[in-house]
Amino acid sequence: MNIFTGLINGAIAGATPILLAALGGAYTFYAGVFNIAMEGMLLMAAFCAVWGSFTFGSWAAGVLLAILGALALALIFIFFAVLLDTDEFVTGIALNLFTLGATTYLLRQSFGVKGVYAGPGIDPIPAVTLPLVAQIPVLGPMLSGQNLMVYVAVLATIVSAFLVFRTRFGLRLRAAGYNAASLDSSGVPSRRLRIYALLLCGVLCGLGGAFLSLGYVNLFSENMSAGRGWISLAAIILVNGNPWGVAIIALLFGFADVLGLLLQSYQIPSQFTAMTPYIATLVALYFYARRQRKERDYVNA
Repeated sequence: MNIFTGLINGAIAGATPILLAALGGAYTFYAGVFNIAMEGMLLMAAFCAVWGSFTFGSWAAGVLLAILGALALALIFIFFAVLLDTDEFVTGIALNLFTLGATTYLLRQSFGVKGVYAGPGIDPIPAVTLPLVAQIPVLGPMLSGQNLMVYVAVLATIVSAFLVFRTRFGLRLRAAGYNAASLDSSGVPSRRLRIYALLLCGVLCGLGGAFLSLGYVNLFSENMSAGRGWISLAAIILVNGNPWGVAIIALLFGFADVLGLLLQSYQIPSQFTAMTPYIATLVALYFYARRQRKERDYVNA
């Protein structure tokens, strides 16, 4: 039972940054923006969270700076891809490469170390104990005592599903992706909806990056996002941006991540176990591609 509980808790922790980033990417997906800059947003947020927590001695300050760091990249993306109409793919790649170099440089300049900083001055995001839930057998240890950002991610999923499918904003957001010309002709600028979507993506990626460096672990290392932004993009594509589907896919990827760590205890090299989430991504994309091909064949028949 302890192993099972550990696997579930590990899957939840591993899924949280992917889920938060994917929820942010879902907004841009519906708005018709091909946003691959989530990887860079997560990485920048992770660094800013550690820097803010260390500098101000507060995890709350770290989370705030993480959001601001991700929003800064979102604003750059907006300036180039939305206002100047540059290629979204090229802009996203440029931001990811810029962030990788910038965080490496800032790590060495701010803390005077290379690779990893895990100083004692970093204030982590606390775990939250739910008094009544904690007493429930079996489920209690899994539902209670999680990091604060885990509960934020659950709330963000519920709010995102409501916003996208139950509000006027969500209707206009989806219209911006489905038929921007029609939305513009109705008097609602589709460009404004794309800007809102990217800002929301920046906030959620900021929360995901903060959890990554102040909750999942309590340190910052170079390139610590480790492809989670790309996995988030895969999750979005697999379920067409549906927040509930994104949550399920994120949990599956989180389970694959913790399974890779478990396999290391059986003397399997860490280089192979680290591939587990990415193998899961490729398998998921394969089945998605097969499903899309069957749908196209049915339409053409």
